Amino acid sequence: MATSSVVTDFIDFLNASPTGFHAVEEAKKRLKGAGYQQISEREDWELEAGKKYFFTRNYSTIVAFAIGKKYVAGNGFQIIGAHTDSPCLKLKPASKVSKGGYLEVGVQTYGGGLWHTWFDRDLTVAGRLILKEVKGGLTSYSHRLVRILEPIMRIPTLAIHLDREVNDALRVNKQSHLVPVLATAIKAELSKYAVDNGSADGGISTDVRKPSGKHHSILLQLLAYQAGCQPEDICDFELQACDVQPSIIAGATKEFIFSGRLDNLCMSFCSLKALIDATSSESSLEDETGVRMVALFDHEEVGSDSAQGAGSPVMFDALSRITASFSSDSKLLAKAIQKSFLVSADMAHALHPNYMDKHEENHQPKLHGGLVIKHNANQRYATNAVTSFIFREIAAKHNLPVQDFVVRNDMACGSTIGPILASGLGIRTVDVGAPQLSMHSIREMCAVDDVKHSYDHFKAFFQEFSLLDTQLAVDA
Repeated sequence: MATSSVVTDFIDFLNASPTGFHAVEEAKKRLKGAGYQQISEREDWELEAGKKYFFTRNYSTIVAFAIGKKYVAGNGFQIIGAHTDSPCLKLKPASKVSKGGYLEVGVQTYGGGLWHTWFDRDLTVAGRLILKEVKGGLTSYSHRLVRILEPIMRIPTLAIHLDREVNDALRVNKQSHLVPVLATAIKAELSKYAVDNGSADGGISTDVRKPSGKHHSILLQLLAYQAGCQPEDICDFELQACDVQPSIIAGATKEFIFSGRLDNLCMSFCSLKALIDATSSESSLEDETGVRMVALFDHEEVGSDSAQGAGSPVMFDALSRITASFSSDSKLLAKAIQKSFLVSADMAHALHPNYMDKHEENHQPKLHGGLVIKHNANQRYATNAVTSFIFREIAAKHNLPVQDFVVRNDMACGSTIGPILASGLGIRTVDVGAPQLSMHSIREMCAVDDVKHSYDHFKAFFQEFSLLDTQLAVDA
């Protein structure tokens, strides 16, 4: 089957984004290439109708928006929200572990991962470094993204001969079992990374207050080489373990995508590309009365309660500052929020052929079936009849498939940024997502068709919402 340019572009996005920091970096590059101007939350904003902007927070959350040429303060925002983070293993603040003649890397689990899938994978590290730079006698500090491309670690499983019951009941101890092996002590000592002190880990320092005392020097040397600096220039870092296997289009008929981090980089990419393409031509914003926006948040997988999560004021701050740039009337923001609409986009559970009983009989999302509208009477999702109708009506106009999902009554329901933003802002919200299998595994899968369906649906949302909203009366 022919592969659309949207899908191949998505594969490129995935392979450039091993961490949330890298996903923001890739989004930033694409936005700048599309004429979006970077602004800073630390500065005053001087915005103009018909122009396009973006800002980052902590370099793990990014918000981009395009202001319609007919926008006036008090008009609404059409927003797609997604998240940049995925379950993973993050390096501990002191990661140096030495046991049984091995150098290991201490990690902590982030989010609700399927941790057994991390065993026997070729792993590397990626994230950001905090670097010290001295120029002309002046000292400055900066962050720099880093990614070691080759596999340097592995979490080996125990031989079945030593645990005969493992296939009947695998229990992963997250503290003791999920510790990647970096090297053997004897090879590290003999390697080019070792220093003359002859310590078992080739250590640069034993002072645990410094990175060189908290982490194996062989790891610091690899990071420094990749960053083009000296190990002593590394002041701190935020790193995570990553699978080195690239994202690919696969399956006997090339209908699937096999990749890590589909939850939720798929929705992040589709919303970002939809915004860029819905604002790319000179006439795109000519008749737009509102503001088209994408917000990609960090920390959704752990509850969104952080300075850069959806539970922070970042969304309210953005809406407030945009509105205030066009009027000093503080009452207009509340008016604008009531005219606004949020699509909370987070991947959905596709029907699994080997576990059919895990889905409610009348709500079984299928691969290739288009975006899934998520419903929950107990408000684990923020969808209601009004918001579902709006999203479904846009699909009908563009001949796009759409599906529905509710969890079984006897099973717990996950949640998204939707209820957090809906309750925090008072904004109309619909929860949607593309269907996928193996959610929260180190290696997930979805259908290429659903990437295209999602992109088309999001793009149509940006183009259609303002007019459709004028035709709908609810609180009149």
